[in-house]
Amino acid sequence: MSTIKTKKVQLGTDANSANNFTIYQPATPDGTLRIGVGNAENPTEVGQFNANGYKPAIFPAFKVYMTTNQSISNNTLTKISFDNIRFDTTNNYDTVNYRWTPTVAGYYSVYLTVHPAMASVNGHGYPLIRKNGSTYSLEYTQADTGNSSNGNCRVSALVYLNGTTDYIEAWFGHNFGTTKDIYYPEGYTFFQGHLVQQA
Repeated sequence: MSTIKTKKVQLGTDANSANNFTIYQPATPDGTLRIGVGNAENPTEVGQFNANGYKPAIFPAFKVYMTTNQSISNNTLTKISFDNIRFDTTNNYDTVNYRWTPTVAGYYSVYLTVHPAMASVNGHGYPLIRKNGSTYSLEYTQADTGNSSNGNCRVSALVYLNGTTDYIEAWFGHNFGTTKDIYYPEGYTFFQGHLVQQA
């Protein structure tokens, strides 16, 4: 049995380097094995293996929250103005249009929690996750006139996003009878998501 020692192995000889793959060790060895798209001379890393297993080079994940309360009119679906980013690993969240457009195609776990002023009122609060402007997932939370404290309204979804044009947004509506605020502290109202499976 013979041992082959090399820092780079190219798989494929296509004239278009994007059709070839390279398995390689970084210039300064760090216990990882890299996988790249392209020829051995100049591959673009797409992932790596280390002692813990496989790690993709790009792992989209985000969390955003508001910096002030937002007023929501009765019976009026309203996009939530999440204007502050806690983290956004791929810089895909738009703080002008309040939407996330990940650039990796795959299945994403998305979660929204909203803390509205719903103490001592009757009706429903309903947070929505919208994909490309259409409702994808929503949940109704019943308010109670006998409850003197506010509560949280939550919704989650597993959604496919194509990595180019698909985007998601967070919306909220209620029928509490009058305009109500949703409260801004990050622990009360936030929107987050992450890649579960690349496709």
